[in-house]
Amino acid sequence: MSREKKEESSLSLKVEDVMVKDVITIDEDSTVKEAAKVMNNFEIGCLVAVRKGKAVGIITERDLLKRVVAEAKDADKTKVKDVMSTPLIVVEPDMGLEEAVRLMFQMKIKKLPVVDGKRLVGLVTLTDIARFQPQMIKILKQLAMKKAAPKSMKKVIDYYVV
Repeated sequence: MSREKKEESSLSLKVEDVMVKDVITIDEDSTVKEAAKVMNNFEIGCLVAVRKGKAVGIITERDLLKRVVAEAKDADKTKVKDVMSTPLIVVEPDMGLEEAVRLMFQMKIKKLPVVDGKRLVGLVTLTDIARFQPQMIKILKQLAMKKAAPKSMKKVIDYYVV
């Protein structure tokens, strides 16, 4: 087994080890102004959008900038469902952290809702992972050296990793 494979297989941290368990959600029919207020109140960068209690999308600060502010949409009239990111890419709590990071790189995203069956049980972000474990820094460095980090991740990678 190569040294790299040994390093990766020795890492047994799971998504559930670093995920935030108290995920703030918002109904997809809420306005983006309401979403921004909730994000400000909780000092968070995203909300999981729900339809009839089921997670269907995610709305991030970036979504608000790109799809509302930059397009000069009315925040009082624009619905979360019209600007949220979909389809929702999710992981399970027992997924290995390295696999979650690979998925983030592959999908060019920084936030992954965590579901157990169909139930939303947490949220894991690239920042959570980068802050949490020095071993993950090694994996992030390896990935960043092998493959250029997606533009949306470069800031986090450069600040916490390189």
